[in-house]
Amino acid sequence: MKDFMSKDFMSIGEILIDSVPYKVENFSRPLYQMNPGGAPANVACVMAKLGHDSGFIGRVGNDVFGGECISALNECGVDTSNMIISEDDPTTLALVCLDESGNRSFSFYRNGSADVGLTCEHLDELDFPNAKLFHFGSVSLSCEPSRGATLYGVEIAKKKGSVISYDPNFRPALWKNHNEAFCEIMKCFPLADIIKLSEEEGEFLFNEKDPVKVCKILETEFSPQMVVVTQATQGCTCSVNGKIYTAPAYDVNTIDTTGAGDCFWGGLMHCLLKSGKSLNSLRELTNEEILYMLEFSNAIGSLATSKKGAIPAIPTIEEIENCIKSTPKIKRL
Repeated sequence: MKDFMSKDFMSIGEILIDSVPYKVENFSRPLYQMNPGGAPANVACVMAKLGHDSGFIGRVGNDVFGGECISALNECGVDTSNMIISEDDPTTLALVCLDESGNRSFSFYRNGSADVGLTCEHLDELDFPNAKLFHFGSVSLSCEPSRGATLYGVEIAKKKGSVISYDPNFRPALWKNHNEAFCEIMKCFPLADIIKLSEEEGEFLFNEKDPVKVCKILETEFSPQMVVVTQATQGCTCSVNGKIYTAPAYDVNTIDTTGAGDCFWGGLMHCLLKSGKSLNSLRELTNEEILYMLEFSNAIGSLATSKKGAIPAIPTIEEIENCIKSTPKIKRL
């Protein structure tokens, strides 16, 4: 396995096509727009668009959808040299359903698809780079061989000294049953230095609705450097070194929440790298630094909900800064 210059950020896992519905005048049914997505790919795109040397490891089919996925990564500035193109397996498709508030749910077309077929042997053939931050989620853990390949990638990254970021990103439709999902997702917490999960995932994994208690459970049982629970319109709750921080979301016109959590997490990763602090010493961050990181992350996550799609909705630094300066915050309940 070759080695080359260190990157700021690498992620591994699924990249797919999100088919996002649009209402069109004179059509009784919605039309669907093809938008590349997939949580770890989304975060890689956020990092690249915010100016970081970002790369992604994944597998797509040699089809029009796979081509769109690679084009989207390239357009954002993500290094695609570690992308694998399958001649046999199709690119995964996800149909996004939106309710009246813009909250999304998914239907997946993934049996025998390219991202599921990522193997450890594929990784051995790559120029697997060093990375300051290495990110993974649970979608690629939902079946083999991608589960083994993802964990193998995390193992390699840890040996190379990467700080490991983990987002459970639970998608019930992709798992055989909830018990399997629970077991496989929980196994990965000890691997992570930084953990992000949603309120819903906290309730599923720990039977606990209170984000403060979820943070404390994770800190007590797994000793990560940082835990963040995202809370949609209520912003987020964060714990570092046993201290709790909260920050509100911004009051924007939400039309599609697809990818909002990924934008939030990319924003936080960006702030961690820009802080100048060692990523192995996040417990040394000041209160002011942590609160700004959460403010920035809430801004990028909120803005992402004001446009449709995941990657297409990633805002610029200027838009994020303007949001922080001029957009009202939602009062936390």
